[in-house]
Amino acid sequence: MKFLVLWHLEPARLTPDVVRAVLRQPEYAEKLEADGKLECRYHLIGKHGGAWIYTVDSNEELDRLLAMSPVYNFATYEVLALAEMTDPATVVGKSA
Repeated sequence: MKFLVLWHLEPARLTPDVVRAVLRQPEYAEKLEADGKLECRYHLIGKHGGAWIYTVDSNEELDRLLAMSPVYNFATYEVLALAEMTDPATVVGKSA
C-alpha cells in the first residue's frame, strides 16, 4: 500500500522543542528509506513541511510510523492513499 503524506508545521509554533524535532527528521527518514518503508520525500517549496511517499503493509503500520516521527506532535498531516494508474481499470474498475 502506498500513501502520500503531506505534513506541515506552523511557523508560529516553532519553539526550541520543534526545532530539535525538525533536526531529527532527516535521520528518521533515512532509517525508513533503508527499511524500504519510505519511497521518497520532498520539501514543499514555500512551506514548512514535506511530502513523503510511504510503502507499507497496512494502515496500522503507516499510523505507527507517523506516530514515531520526531515532528508527530508538532505537525498537521494529510494522508492520501495512492493507487497505480497503469490501466484505466485500476482506477474506475472493469465495465459490466
